[in-house]
Amino acid sequence: MRTFSKYLALILTAAFCIQIAAAQDAPKKDTAPKPPSSPSQVLLDNWNYIGRKLTAMAEDFPEDKYDFKPAPAQRSFAEQLLHAAGANYYFINPATGVKPPSGDAKRSDYKTKAAVVEFVKKSFADGAALIKSKGDSGLSDLYPDPFSSQQTRFSDGAWEIIEHSGEHYGQLAVYYRVAGLVPPASRPKK
Repeated sequence: MRTFSKYLALILTAAFCIQIAAAQDAPKKDTAPKPPSSPSQVLLDNWNYIGRKLTAMAEDFPEDKYDFKPAPAQRSFAEQLLHAAGANYYFINPATGVKPPSGDAKRSDYKTKAAVVEFVKKSFADGAALIKSKGDSGLSDLYPDPFSSQQTRFSDGAWEIIEHSGEHYGQLAVYYRVAGLVPPASRPKK
């Protein structure tokens, strides 16, 4: 019986402590929830998020593997980065009234890792500056879609490029794995 009462006291104490801990983590009822970010801030945050991930890969991948291809018919690691970063200008240029590029950025124009990294950074910085300049009021501005004969909303074009960049991030993660490396975002946090 003494053993039972010891266990009962232990169980009741643990239950009480759990309730206290849960109460401390519960949100205060008199505290209003934080308002959501503005639509343009959400767009900018997502643009910068994928830009940081691709930039981290560009900076991290060994330069001697920049021309690595998992299969002969695929783009090299550097060509994937150049394609993803160059695609940003299919949004940025038409949205600012400038003619879009006529194709992918060429590896021969970006011969070093440093040149590729700089192009990736610049393309995302240019897009971020454009998104900031538009703000919420410019998200519905129209521009000519370079791939169709119709107008596109500014926000729709930006979200399409974010999605496109995410697809190439996924492909580049596979390049890392096939090359025997671990992508920066998959490494344990220090």
